[in-house]
Amino acid sequence: MSVECVRVALGARAYDIHIGEGLLERAGAFLAPLLHRPRVVIVTDENVAAAQGARLKSGLEKAAIDHEFVVLTPGEETKSFNQLEALTGRLLDLGVERRDLIVAFGGGMIGDLAGFAAAILRRGCRFAQLPTTLLAQVDSAVGGKTAINTAQGKNLIGAFHQPALVLADIEALETLPERELRAGYAEVVKYGLIADADFFAWLETNGAALIAGDADARRHGVKTSCAAKAAVVSADETEQNTRALLNFGHTFGHAFEAAYGYSDRLLHGEAVALGMSLALDYSVRRGLLPGDKAERAKAHLKAVGLPVSIADLKPGADISSGKLAELMMQDKKVESGRLTLILARNIGEAAIVKDAPVGDIEDFLKQKTAR
Repeated sequence: MSVECVRVALGARAYDIHIGEGLLERAGAFLAPLLHRPRVVIVTDENVAAAQGARLKSGLEKAAIDHEFVVLTPGEETKSFNQLEALTGRLLDLGVERRDLIVAFGGGMIGDLAGFAAAILRRGCRFAQLPTTLLAQVDSAVGGKTAINTAQGKNLIGAFHQPALVLADIEALETLPERELRAGYAEVVKYGLIADADFFAWLETNGAALIAGDADARRHGVKTSCAAKAAVVSADETEQNTRALLNFGHTFGHAFEAAYGYSDRLLHGEAVALGMSLALDYSVRRGLLPGDKAERAKAHLKAVGLPVSIADLKPGADISSGKLAELMMQDKKVESGRLTLILARNIGEAAIVKDAPVGDIEDFLKQKTAR
Protein backbone atom coordinates (compact mmCIF):
# COMPACT_ATOMS: atom_id res chain seq x y z
CA MET A 1 0.00 0.00 0.00
CA SER A 2 1.51 3.28 -1.10
CA VAL A 3 1.97 6.15 1.31
CA GLU A 4 2.11 9.75 0.18
CA CYS A 5 3.94 12.39 2.17
CA VAL A 6 3.47 16.13 2.58
CA ARG A 7 6.18 18.10 4.38
CA VAL A 8 5.39 21.00 6.70
CA ALA A 9 8.55 23.09 6.35
CA LEU A 10 9.19 24.75 9.70
CA GLY A 11 12.95 24.46 10.01
CA ALA A 12 14.00 22.48 13.07
CA ARG A 13 10.31 21.80 13.84
CA ALA A 14 9.44 20.51 10.38
CA TYR A 15 7.36 17.35 10.21
CA ASP A 16 5.73 14.99 7.74
CA ILE A 17 2.08 14.21 7.04
CA HIS A 18 1.80 10.61 5.85
CA ILE A 19 -1.37 9.77 3.90
CA GLY A 20 -2.49 6.29 2.89
CA GLU A 21 -4.23 3.09 3.90
CA GLY A 22 -3.19 0.75 6.70
CA LEU A 23 -1.16 3.35 8.56
CA LEU A 24 -2.56 2.47 11.98
CA GLU A 25 -1.26 -1.09 11.65
CA ARG A 26 2.14 0.44 10.85
CA ALA A 27 1.98 3.26 13.39
CA GLY A 28 4.71 1.77 15.56
CA ALA A 29 7.22 1.87 12.73
CA PHE A 30 6.47 5.57 12.13
CA LEU A 31 6.50 6.51 15.81
CA ALA A 32 9.50 4.48 17.01
CA PRO A 33 12.18 6.86 15.62
CA LEU A 34 10.59 9.71 17.59
CA LEU A 35 10.62 7.97 20.97
CA HIS A 36 13.10 8.62 23.77
CA ARG A 37 11.84 5.38 25.34
CA PRO A 38 9.51 2.74 23.82
CA ARG A 39 6.33 4.04 25.46
CA VAL A 40 3.44 6.30 24.45
CA VAL A 41 0.21 7.50 26.03
CA ILE A 42 -2.70 7.66 23.61
CA VAL A 43 -5.50 10.18 24.13
CA THR A 44 -8.70 9.20 22.34
CA ASP A 45 -12.46 9.07 22.80
CA GLU A 46 -14.91 6.23 23.32
CA ASN A 47 -16.06 6.08 19.70
CA VAL A 48 -12.58 6.01 18.20
CA ALA A 49 -11.32 3.50 20.77
CA ALA A 50 -14.15 1.13 19.85
CA ALA A 51 -13.86 1.58 16.07
CA GLN A 52 -10.11 1.91 15.53
CA GLY A 53 -8.34 1.15 18.81
CA ALA A 54 -7.49 -2.47 17.99
CA ARG A 55 -5.77 -1.41 14.75
CA LEU A 56 -3.52 1.07 16.56
CA LYS A 57 -2.81 -1.37 19.38
CA SER A 58 -1.69 -3.93 16.84
CA GLY A 59 0.60 -1.43 15.14
CA LEU A 60 2.26 -0.46 18.43
CA GLU A 61 2.69 -4.05 19.58
CA LYS A 62 4.46 -4.95 16.32
CA ALA A 63 7.09 -2.34 17.20
CA ALA A 64 7.25 -3.41 20.89
CA ILE A 65 6.01 0.00 22.06
CA ASP A 66 4.34 0.03 25.47
CA HIS A 67 1.14 2.03 25.45
CA GLU A 68 -1.65 3.29 27.65
CA PHE A 69 -5.02 4.56 26.41
CA VAL A 70 -6.75 7.54 28.02
CA VAL A 71 -10.33 7.39 26.76
CA LEU A 72 -12.50 10.51 26.93
CA THR A 73 -16.17 11.26 26.30
CA PRO A 74 -16.86 12.14 22.64
CA GLY A 75 -18.15 15.56 21.66
CA GLU A 76 -17.08 19.18 21.47
CA GLU A 77 -18.20 19.73 25.06
CA THR A 78 -15.11 17.79 26.17
CA LYS A 79 -12.88 20.64 24.96
CA SER A 80 -13.25 22.45 28.28
CA PHE A 81 -11.21 23.66 31.25
CA ASN A 82 -12.57 20.85 33.41
CA GLN A 83 -11.57 18.16 30.94
CA LEU A 84 -8.18 19.79 30.33
CA GLU A 85 -7.51 19.67 34.06
CA ALA A 86 -8.60 16.04 34.26
CA LEU A 87 -6.50 15.06 31.24
CA THR A 88 -3.30 16.75 32.37
CA GLY A 89 -3.73 15.20 35.80
CA ARG A 90 -4.16 11.77 34.26
CA LEU A 91 -1.06 12.23 32.08
CA LEU A 92 0.98 13.20 35.13
CA ASP A 93 -0.36 10.21 37.06
CA LEU A 94 0.79 7.99 34.19
CA GLY A 95 4.31 9.37 34.52
CA VAL A 96 4.52 11.19 31.21
CA GLU A 97 7.92 12.86 30.99
CA ARG A 98 8.93 15.91 29.00
CA ARG A 99 10.74 13.83 26.37
CA ASP A 100 7.87 11.38 25.97
CA LEU A 101 5.40 11.45 23.09
CA ILE A 102 1.65 11.91 23.58
CA VAL A 103 -0.51 10.53 20.77
CA ALA A 104 -3.70 12.38 19.81
CA PHE A 105 -5.87 9.66 18.27
CA GLY A 106 -9.22 10.88 17.00
CA GLY A 107 -10.98 13.84 15.46
CA GLY A 108 -10.55 17.56 15.86
CA MET A 109 -11.69 17.67 19.47
CA ILE A 110 -9.12 15.10 20.56
CA GLY A 111 -6.33 16.72 18.53
CA ASP A 112 -7.09 20.17 19.97
CA LEU A 113 -7.41 19.02 23.58
CA ALA A 114 -4.54 16.52 23.62
CA GLY A 115 -2.31 18.93 21.69
CA PHE A 116 -3.01 21.73 24.17
CA ALA A 117 -2.36 19.37 27.08
CA ALA A 118 0.97 18.44 25.47
CA ALA A 119 1.80 22.12 24.98
CA ILE A 120 1.45 22.93 28.68
CA LEU A 121 2.39 19.65 30.38
CA ARG A 122 5.82 20.02 32.00
CA ARG A 123 6.12 23.25 29.95
CA GLY A 124 5.86 21.34 26.71
CA CYS A 125 5.84 17.69 25.62
CA ARG A 126 5.96 16.38 22.06
CA PHE A 127 2.88 14.88 20.50
CA ALA A 128 1.81 13.13 17.32
CA GLN A 129 -1.49 13.47 15.47
CA LEU A 130 -3.32 10.34 14.31
CA PRO A 131 -6.49 11.92 12.90
CA THR A 132 -9.44 9.61 12.29
CA THR A 133 -12.00 12.03 10.82
CA LEU A 134 -11.97 13.74 7.45
CA LEU A 135 -12.06 17.15 9.10
CA ALA A 136 -9.04 16.38 11.26
CA GLN A 137 -7.08 14.78 8.41
CA VAL A 138 -7.48 17.75 6.08
CA ASP A 139 -7.40 20.57 8.59
CA SER A 140 -7.21 20.49 12.38
CA ALA A 141 -4.42 17.90 12.73
CA VAL A 142 -2.08 20.02 10.60
CA GLY A 143 -0.59 23.35 11.62
CA GLY A 144 -0.17 23.23 15.38
CA LYS A 145 -3.28 25.07 16.55
CA THR A 146 -4.40 23.57 19.87
CA ALA A 147 -7.13 24.92 22.14
CA ILE A 148 -10.19 24.51 24.31
CA ASN A 149 -13.53 26.29 24.16
CA THR A 150 -15.04 28.70 26.67
CA ALA A 151 -18.49 30.17 27.20
CA GLN A 152 -17.27 33.26 25.33
CA GLY A 153 -16.29 31.44 22.16
CA LYS A 154 -14.52 28.61 20.38
CA ASN A 155 -10.79 27.91 20.72
CA LEU A 156 -10.12 31.09 22.71
CA ILE A 157 -7.69 29.44 25.14
CA GLY A 158 -4.85 27.61 23.44
CA ALA A 159 -1.35 27.57 22.02
CA PHE A 160 0.55 27.02 18.81
CA HIS A 161 2.23 23.65 19.34
CA GLN A 162 3.30 21.70 16.27
CA PRO A 163 3.04 17.91 16.18
CA ALA A 164 6.10 15.78 15.55
CA LEU A 165 4.23 13.66 12.99
CA VAL A 166 0.82 13.27 11.37
CA LEU A 167 -0.50 9.89 10.19
CA ALA A 168 -3.68 10.24 8.12
CA ASP A 169 -5.01 6.71 7.62
CA ILE A 170 -7.68 6.89 4.92
CA GLU A 171 -9.14 3.56 6.09
CA ALA A 172 -10.13 5.17 9.39
CA LEU A 173 -12.75 7.16 7.49
CA GLU A 174 -14.67 3.99 6.64
CA THR A 175 -16.29 3.79 10.09
CA LEU A 176 -17.36 7.44 10.20
CA PRO A 177 -21.08 8.28 10.07
CA GLU A 178 -22.07 9.98 6.83
CA ARG A 179 -22.92 13.18 8.67
CA GLU A 180 -19.37 13.38 10.04
CA LEU A 181 -17.95 12.83 6.57
CA ARG A 182 -20.08 15.60 5.09
CA ALA A 183 -19.09 17.94 7.90
CA GLY A 184 -15.39 17.25 7.29
CA TYR A 185 -15.88 17.75 3.59
CA ALA A 186 -16.73 21.41 4.23
CA GLU A 187 -13.08 22.00 5.12
CA VAL A 188 -12.00 20.32 1.88
CA VAL A 189 -14.22 22.67 -0.11
CA LYS A 190 -12.68 25.59 1.77
CA TYR A 191 -9.27 25.00 0.20
CA GLY A 192 -10.77 25.14 -3.27
CA LEU A 193 -12.67 28.33 -2.51
CA ILE A 194 -9.78 30.27 -1.00
CA ALA A 195 -6.88 29.33 -3.25
CA ASP A 196 -7.45 26.64 -5.90
CA ALA A 197 -10.22 27.03 -8.47
CA ASP A 198 -9.11 23.87 -10.30
CA PHE A 199 -9.44 21.85 -7.09
CA PHE A 200 -12.92 23.27 -6.51
CA ALA A 201 -13.90 22.22 -10.04
CA TRP A 202 -12.49 18.74 -9.32
CA LEU A 203 -14.62 18.61 -6.16
CA GLU A 204 -17.75 19.52 -8.09
CA THR A 205 -17.18 16.35 -10.14
CA ASN A 206 -15.68 14.07 -7.49
CA GLY A 207 -16.87 15.36 -4.12
CA ALA A 208 -19.86 13.06 -3.87
CA ALA A 209 -17.63 10.05 -4.57
CA LEU A 210 -15.17 11.23 -1.91
CA ILE A 211 -17.94 11.34 0.68
CA ALA A 212 -19.37 8.01 -0.51
CA GLY A 213 -16.07 6.19 0.05
CA ASP A 214 -14.01 6.26 -3.14
CA ALA A 215 -10.46 5.63 -1.86
CA ASP A 216 -8.68 7.40 -4.73
CA ALA A 217 -10.89 10.47 -4.35
CA ARG A 218 -10.32 10.54 -0.61
CA ARG A 219 -6.56 10.20 -0.99
CA HIS A 220 -6.43 13.01 -3.55
CA GLY A 221 -8.73 15.24 -1.48
CA VAL A 222 -6.75 14.73 1.72
CA LYS A 223 -3.35 15.17 0.06
CA THR A 224 -4.37 18.32 -1.84
CA SER A 225 -5.90 19.85 1.28
CA CYS A 226 -2.87 19.01 3.42
CA ALA A 227 -0.48 20.40 0.82
CA ALA A 228 -2.46 23.64 0.71
CA LYS A 229 -2.48 24.00 4.47
CA ALA A 230 1.19 23.02 4.81
CA ALA A 231 2.19 25.76 2.38
CA VAL A 232 0.24 28.39 4.32
CA VAL A 233 1.49 27.24 7.72
CA SER A 234 5.10 27.12 6.53
CA ALA A 235 4.82 30.74 5.39
CA ASP A 236 2.87 32.09 8.38
CA GLU A 237 2.90 29.71 11.33
CA THR A 238 1.32 31.95 13.97
CA GLU A 239 -1.29 33.66 11.78
CA GLN A 240 0.26 37.08 11.50
CA ASN A 241 -0.97 37.48 7.93
CA THR A 242 -1.92 34.97 5.22
CA ARG A 243 -2.75 32.06 7.54
CA ALA A 244 -5.90 33.97 8.44
CA LEU A 245 -7.24 32.99 5.01
CA LEU A 246 -7.72 29.47 6.36
CA ASN A 247 -10.46 30.89 8.57
CA PHE A 248 -12.76 31.51 5.60
CA GLY A 249 -16.29 30.98 6.90
CA HIS A 250 -15.11 30.38 10.45
CA THR A 251 -15.92 33.79 11.96
CA PHE A 252 -19.58 33.34 11.04
CA GLY A 253 -19.46 29.61 11.72
CA HIS A 254 -17.94 29.83 15.19
CA ALA A 255 -20.71 32.20 16.26
CA PHE A 256 -23.31 29.58 15.35
CA GLU A 257 -21.35 26.86 17.15
CA ALA A 258 -21.27 28.97 20.31
CA ALA A 259 -24.98 29.71 20.00
CA TYR A 260 -25.66 25.97 19.85
CA GLY A 261 -23.45 25.31 22.86
CA TYR A 262 -20.78 23.35 20.96
CA SER A 263 -23.17 20.40 20.80
CA ASP A 264 -23.88 17.75 18.19
CA ARG A 265 -26.92 19.76 17.15
CA LEU A 266 -24.46 21.64 14.92
CA LEU A 267 -21.14 20.04 13.98
CA HIS A 268 -18.11 22.19 13.32
CA GLY A 269 -18.01 21.40 9.62
CA GLU A 270 -21.71 22.15 9.28
CA ALA A 271 -21.14 25.52 10.93
CA VAL A 272 -18.22 26.17 8.59
CA ALA A 273 -20.34 25.34 5.54
CA LEU A 274 -23.00 27.81 6.68
CA GLY A 275 -20.29 30.31 7.58
CA MET A 276 -18.73 30.06 4.13
CA SER A 277 -22.14 30.55 2.53
CA LEU A 278 -22.69 33.69 4.59
CA ALA A 279 -19.17 34.91 3.81
CA LEU A 280 -19.88 34.40 0.11
CA ASP A 281 -23.12 36.36 0.35
CA TYR A 282 -21.46 39.11 2.37
CA SER A 283 -18.70 39.27 -0.25
CA VAL A 284 -21.41 39.91 -2.84
CA ARG A 285 -22.94 42.57 -0.58
CA ARG A 286 -19.54 44.31 -0.37
CA GLY A 287 -19.14 44.24 -4.14
CA LEU A 288 -16.15 41.90 -4.01
CA LEU A 289 -17.68 38.81 -5.60
CA PRO A 290 -20.10 38.36 -8.53
CA GLY A 291 -23.38 36.84 -7.40
CA ASP A 292 -23.19 33.91 -9.80
CA LYS A 293 -19.88 32.81 -8.25
CA ALA A 294 -21.44 32.75 -4.80
CA GLU A 295 -24.41 30.77 -6.06
CA ARG A 296 -22.14 28.23 -7.77
CA ALA A 297 -20.17 27.63 -4.57
CA LYS A 298 -23.29 27.37 -2.41
CA ALA A 299 -24.91 25.02 -4.92
CA HIS A 300 -22.08 22.54 -4.45
CA LEU A 301 -22.29 22.70 -0.66
CA LYS A 302 -26.04 22.18 -0.83
CA ALA A 303 -25.67 19.30 -3.31
CA VAL A 304 -23.62 17.29 -0.82
CA GLY A 305 -26.07 17.93 2.00
CA LEU A 306 -24.43 20.79 3.90
CA PRO A 307 -26.35 23.78 5.33
CA VAL A 308 -26.16 26.95 3.25
CA SER A 309 -28.76 29.12 4.96
CA ILE A 310 -29.91 29.81 8.50
CA ALA A 311 -33.23 28.21 7.58
CA ASP A 312 -31.35 24.90 7.33
CA LEU A 313 -30.56 24.92 11.06
CA LYS A 314 -32.48 23.18 13.81
CA PRO A 315 -34.46 25.42 16.17
CA GLY A 316 -33.58 25.77 19.83
CA ALA A 317 -30.74 28.32 19.92
CA ASP A 318 -30.52 32.09 20.12
CA ILE A 319 -29.39 32.96 16.61
CA SER A 320 -30.72 36.50 16.57
CA SER A 321 -28.63 38.97 14.61
CA GLY A 322 -27.59 40.79 17.77
CA LYS A 323 -26.46 37.61 19.53
CA LEU A 324 -24.53 36.39 16.49
CA ALA A 325 -22.80 39.76 16.07
CA GLU A 326 -21.87 39.70 19.76
CA LEU A 327 -20.39 36.23 19.41
CA MET A 328 -18.50 37.20 16.26
CA MET A 329 -16.77 39.98 18.20
CA GLN A 330 -15.11 37.25 20.31
CA ASP A 331 -13.27 36.07 17.19
CA LYS A 332 -9.50 35.76 17.62
CA LYS A 333 -8.90 38.10 14.67
CA VAL A 334 -10.56 41.05 16.39
CA GLU A 335 -8.03 43.86 16.83
CA SER A 336 -8.71 47.04 18.82
CA GLY A 337 -12.37 46.09 18.89
CA ARG A 338 -12.57 45.83 15.10
CA LEU A 339 -13.59 42.74 13.19
CA THR A 340 -11.54 41.13 10.43
CA LEU A 341 -13.34 38.91 7.92
CA ILE A 342 -12.07 36.55 5.26
CA LEU A 343 -14.09 37.26 2.12
CA ALA A 344 -14.06 35.97 -1.47
CA ARG A 345 -13.06 37.79 -4.64
CA ASN A 346 -13.54 34.76 -6.87
CA ILE A 347 -13.71 31.00 -6.62
CA GLY A 348 -10.12 30.22 -5.74
CA GLU A 349 -9.29 33.69 -4.40
CA ALA A 350 -9.92 35.03 -0.90
CA ALA A 351 -8.93 38.27 0.80
CA ILE A 352 -8.43 39.54 4.34
CA VAL A 353 -10.80 42.45 4.93
CA LYS A 354 -10.04 44.48 8.04
CA ASP A 355 -12.37 46.82 9.90
CA ALA A 356 -15.59 45.17 8.68
CA PRO A 357 -18.35 47.46 10.00
CA VAL A 358 -20.08 45.65 12.85
CA GLY A 359 -23.32 47.55 12.22
CA ASP A 360 -23.35 46.46 8.60
CA ILE A 361 -22.67 42.84 9.57
CA GLU A 362 -25.51 42.93 12.08
CA ASP A 363 -27.83 44.38 9.44
CA PHE A 364 -26.74 41.62 7.03
CA LEU A 365 -27.42 38.97 9.68
CA LYS A 366 -30.79 40.52 10.45
CA GLN A 367 -31.78 39.96 6.84
CA LYS A 368 -30.44 36.40 6.91
CA THR A 369 -32.14 35.47 10.19
CA ALA A 370 -35.56 36.70 9.10
CA ARG A 371 -37.72 33.56 8.77
